[in-house]
Amino acid sequence: MTQALWFALVGSGLFGMGLFGLLLYRHLVKRVLALNVMSTGVFLTFVALARRTVPLPDPVPHAMVLTGLVVSVSATALALVLIGRVQRLHGSAELPEDKP
Repeated sequence: MTQALWFALVGSGLFGMGLFGLLLYRHLVKRVLALNVMSTGVFLTFVALARRTVPLPDPVPHAMVLTGLVVSVSATALALVLIGRVQRLHGSAELPEDKP
């Protein structure tokens, strides 16, 4: 098993764990954390696939991942501020129960 394949498998596992957390939890902060785990898995898989090129790794995917990290941090900060406002207005940061 090569190092790039190992990173791709770990990235896929992180994405799956984040997706599971996104579907499982109702609390908004936990959902934001699950989205961050998912994005980390995508970044890791993307870098692993960029490393497979011969003879040198392609720098474009690495630059895209770096840009994605900056956007991810900014989006997380915005989401946490919005969750704080939702909690202040509604008294809870959880999604309401679905009633059939």
